[in-house]
Amino acid sequence: MGKIYTLAEVLTHNSPKDCWLIINGKVFDVTKFLEDHPGGEEVLLASIGKDASVDFEDIGHSTTARAMMDEYCVGEIDVATIPKRVKYTPPKQPHYSQDKTAEFIIRLLQFLVPLAILGLAVAVRFCTKSS
Repeated sequence: MGKIYTLAEVLTHNSPKDCWLIINGKVFDVTKFLEDHPGGEEVLLASIGKDASVDFEDIGHSTTARAMMDEYCVGEIDVATIPKRVKYTPPKQPHYSQDKTAEFIIRLLQFLVPLAILGLAVAVRFCTKSS
């Protein structure tokens, strides 16, 4: 087992000339790999001082890439120093009781408007026959 680093120690290595990151509980010094990284150095620099495990796994690195990691591994992270992610729970809110008046008015208009149009059409028809 290699050296155990705290998150605070990893965070001190946060520049292109001294770049460390965390992947799957291990600490990597990727400073010498920045220029050779196929995805560009920006990808690694964006992961400085954080747990980049999800980003690393999402990309789908090859077996060769995973084997290369060993030469950059400098130790492991003390997981007790990494803040726990808290799942967001929305605050409790009172049940929304919609005002049924608006719904009633819409239904009433859906009935009355066609009826009014029909009545108007009939009235126009009779008025034009009478003249």
